[in-house]
Amino acid sequence: MNKRISSFLALAAVLITIVYVWHDQRPPVLAQVTWDDVIAEARTGGYRIITTEALAEIYDKSPSDLMLIDTRQEWEYRTGHIKGALNFSMAPTWWARWQKADDLEAFLGPDKARTLVFY
Repeated sequence: MNKRISSFLALAAVLITIVYVWHDQRPPVLAQVTWDDVIAEARTGGYRIITTEALAEIYDKSPSDLMLIDTRQEWEYRTGHIKGALNFSMAPTWWARWQKADDLEAFLGPDKARTLVFY
């Protein structure tokens, strides 16, 4: 009887490990985001949405007032980015944002006056 229980517990442990590893390693499933979702998140977070044209105008007038942050992976950043942009890789999940909150604060620095542009 003890051998049966031990075998069952070993099998359960193996199955739990397999399920955990599979769940942890699977790619995130991203929901389709609508423009209304973007606007709602901007209102909630206190962000301002600007057009590409408005950004180009600000960039042409005074690029030093902007901090452009490319949030793509580092290899994507290396393939091409807006001149002067800095790379801060971040996955588009709440977990990634929560994990990197302190790193992002250090990356942005103390200057609160400049405009931040994440893309």
